[in-house]
Amino acid sequence: MLGELFNNPIAFFAWLVALVVAITIHEFAHAYAADRLGDPTPRVQGRLTLNPLAHLDPLGTLMLLIARFGWGKPVVFDPFNLRHPRRDAAIISLAGPVSNILLATLLSIILHLFLASPYAMLVYIIIQPVIVMNVFLAIFNLVPIHPLDGFKIVGGILPPEYAKQWQELESYGMIFLLFLVFPVFGGASPISKLILPVINFFLSLLLPSVGAAGVI
Repeated sequence: MLGELFNNPIAFFAWLVALVVAITIHEFAHAYAADRLGDPTPRVQGRLTLNPLAHLDPLGTLMLLIARFGWGKPVVFDPFNLRHPRRDAAIISLAGPVSNILLATLLSIILHLFLASPYAMLVYIIIQPVIVMNVFLAIFNLVPIHPLDGFKIVGGILPPEYAKQWQELESYGMIFLLFLVFPVFGGASPISKLILPVINFFLSLLLPSVGAAGVI
């Protein structure tokens, strides 16, 4: 993605804006869900805002631009403030990916409304990267490996006795994740093979003629 800065500056900035929007919506949704479920921690920490500066992690954003693997500033919540800690933690985690899919769907509707207009190409250039980035961020975060959202979502679904065993895998999460995101022998990363079909499925619904081959 960073290579486009010199080859195609317009495309680079379009994807940069898409990245900022996707991360901001994602992290705000986590903060909003935690606040609604009774934990004031995100509000106290200034995370209950759509200001991107509150949610972007400098290193995580740079890694996304360079390696297309990165992160936003995690939303911290206190499980002791939640009425049902395990279930509510899963809801808070799910809120991020759901918000990305909802935004992508809304933008897809707007895009289709403009397809017959003289501004169709301009609208497509602006909206398409935001849709792709939101779908990518949502599906990537649903992978059930700590520190991704999918890990806590699975933990909230499992019966208590299995949830405890699942939680013990948290300390190994980063090892698993690093193994999955790096390409194998110069080819595609294992995680791309896992999530690319799902990403392509959603994009085939939202952008019928667009695939995700260039995303990962």
